[in-house]
Amino acid sequence: MDSNRRMVLAGGMAGLTAASLSGAAAAPGARLAPRPPMGWNSWNSFATTINEAQARETAQIMAQTLLPFGYEIFTIDIQWYEPGASGYAYAANPVPTIDGHGRLLPAPNRFPSSAGGRGFAPLAAEIHALGLKFGIHLMRGIPRLAVDRNQPILGTEHRAADIADRDSICSWNPDMYGVDMTKPGAQAYYDSVFQLYADWGVDFVKMDDMSRPYDAHVPEIEAAHRAIVATRRPILLSLSPGETPVIRGDHVRRFAQMWRIADDFWDEWPMLEAQFVRLENWTPYRGLGAWPDADMLPLGRLALGQRDSRFTPDEQRTLMTLWSIARSPLIMGGDLRDLDADTLALLTHRDVLAVSQTSTDNRPHFVEDGARIWSARPQAGRGRYLALFNTTDQPKDVGINLRDLGFCESADVRDLWEGRSLGRCAGRMSRTLPAHGAGLYLLSD
Repeated sequence: MDSNRRMVLAGGMAGLTAASLSGAAAAPGARLAPRPPMGWNSWNSFATTINEAQARETAQIMAQTLLPFGYEIFTIDIQWYEPGASGYAYAANPVPTIDGHGRLLPAPNRFPSSAGGRGFAPLAAEIHALGLKFGIHLMRGIPRLAVDRNQPILGTEHRAADIADRDSICSWNPDMYGVDMTKPGAQAYYDSVFQLYADWGVDFVKMDDMSRPYDAHVPEIEAAHRAIVATRRPILLSLSPGETPVIRGDHVRRFAQMWRIADDFWDEWPMLEAQFVRLENWTPYRGLGAWPDADMLPLGRLALGQRDSRFTPDEQRTLMTLWSIARSPLIMGGDLRDLDADTLALLTHRDVLAVSQTSTDNRPHFVEDGARIWSARPQAGRGRYLALFNTTDQPKDVGINLRDLGFCESADVRDLWEGRSLGRCAGRMSRTLPAHGAGLYLLSD
């Protein structure tokens, strides 16, 4: 841990070290994710239906509009292997596309370049040529179809039925059985899966049905990690869905670089309000290579193009402010083909993104009901970022004593969202915020 994280702030925080409030030392995956990952994921806008033409078009827009601001991971979410995927529901009796060793392949009717055993390699190459990284979604386990066919596990004498745990099934998706990691051939199966995807050029895997129930899935979480290490390709592992139990923080940060702290997050205020407590609770485990994930940003055009985000403009600013000050990954979920100017501006505000990507010593402050307050240290080490939130349904004055931020008497204040100086404040920094609104500031001596 660097020396800045060991410093003790003056005033009301005397005796509380930065390390005690803002997380442990770098996790093993620090080189894979030195900053909160940024990117785009197809789920919020395409559900299970994205095809190759849509992926190409979206990736090109992403490279032009979002990549210059750090959004680099382009991810195709669930059911890319199902020829008939049609929306947010899952087929009761799916027939996924698999190879002769029980490994999921892209459905060629949706991804024509995958034909002939090429998988996602051609599409990944195109994504990489745009300067982006390529991610895919993967369900925990082995396809039930592979077990029904009792297909051989690559490089072994074992077969799918030998390693399948037919009692370990996902409660909401019918595609897979769990893998019994006590059985010979189990690790070899996961090794073969991740080696195939590494050969395609995959950089990021969102692995689903993993974090809940956590203890039951620990053997497969560790197996996926071992398989990634064996590929020798730097693949970032994201575990989904939540709620990952906070008490397992030491374990999860060893074996994944991102993990969901809640179930699927959508554009409803109660869901957003609930994320405050979760992000506060995960503070001890946040750090280099270990990023508690509050889920995708449901902004812009959503749900197969049927509607825009239900978040008000104030709630959208609250969302971006909270995700940034708490350093949650920033994964855009809206349809980039219909990206409006206001949403683009929200996503690409450089001063706000600097808080997300470069701040340290991120910590919540507990001052009063109806108010949420976070602060963090800027990259230069001087001053303090301050995020103020009004979680009530009426305008409210939200503030904090400067001594609780390490200032003696007064501080200069800059409004980061508005890009202007607010002058010097003395004693207490406060602002009147709209209902469900937020402000983000830089305070300096």
